[in-house]
Amino acid sequence: MASINAWDSGAIKDYEHVFEEFGLSKFTEYNLTDSYLFKRKIIVAHRDFSKIADAIRHKKKFLQLTGIASSGEMHLGHKIDVDFYLLFRKLGAKSRFSISDIDGYVSRPDAKVPSMAAAKEIAVRNAADAIALGVPPSEIYAQSNMPREYYQLTYEVSKKITNKMFEAIYGHTDLGKISAVLLQIADILHVQMPHMFGKAPTITGIGIDQDPHARLTRDVAKRLDYDFEMPSFFYFRHLSGLKEGSKMSSSEPDTAIFLKDTPEEVKRKISRAFTGGRESIEEQRKTGGNPDVCKVYEILKFHNPSYKFVDGTYAECRAGKLLCGECKKNCIAFLNAMLKKHQEKYRKALPEARKIVYGK
Repeated sequence: MASINAWDSGAIKDYEHVFEEFGLSKFTEYNLTDSYLFKRKIIVAHRDFSKIADAIRHKKKFLQLTGIASSGEMHLGHKIDVDFYLLFRKLGAKSRFSISDIDGYVSRPDAKVPSMAAAKEIAVRNAADAIALGVPPSEIYAQSNMPREYYQLTYEVSKKITNKMFEAIYGHTDLGKISAVLLQIADILHVQMPHMFGKAPTITGIGIDQDPHARLTRDVAKRLDYDFEMPSFFYFRHLSGLKEGSKMSSSEPDTAIFLKDTPEEVKRKISRAFTGGRESIEEQRKTGGNPDVCKVYEILKFHNPSYKFVDGTYAECRAGKLLCGECKKNCIAFLNAMLKKHQEKYRKALPEARKIVYGK
């Protein structure tokens, strides 16, 4: 039997098994956009995406909610969330981006997030990253700085979930994580409340490990008294960690490229990353490399929008024309150029981010 842990940092290895076990539908391109985020099959599955596709095609109202739990610095794995957010915003979604500072505190151990004050400072940095990546400040909110209707909805959600339900879905009844789940459900549903955008199809992008939250959210939505539209979800592949068999995680710094990393840190991490190279140059020239398992190529696939560059890298690796050392140099140059621009924008965004979190 497949199992999914919403708080685990391990990579999912058998997507097909998960699809079958939990009733997910495979994602097709839907011919909605030429974005590489669709064309490179980074989205792998969905729940009820067809009504979102219909809204996009016919320019009808639809909403989106995306967010990040404030438990650490943002890395390239988090950037994918923001990239998809910006894409669906461009496709017409009325959008809200949650900086989940309460979630980040109550669902993480004290060794990682020791206090609510610490979570709020992480939230400031996360909000600044989101702004620097292109999210309008007016669309960003912090969980700890919301109007009363939001918290009222959270309590109403709590009335629809029992300990037995929670344990059946998650395998435990950790009170902090229960609180985090209630807030996550409120995040997704509150955009349909009358004081926000009103009832409409809603999309949220998540990793497959977050599917327990999606299933519970859909179950609760139909049992509340708000006549909510059942929320839809799409599931994207996690960006793998730089080490074999992991996903990028703030808990394991050497598995991730952080948006604040220096050029030296990027060079060190990429230079040590797992690749699909052969045991010798001669063998790789003869048989070619395997970009399908290469962490360096995967970063380019997820983050470089140039089809010519990314497709060329894949083909030249397969043909044995591109060796791992040169590919790593190319990736380092790409990342450092991207991060330099981001970090300049980040510094300028900090004052606005602080206002979002503290309301001052």
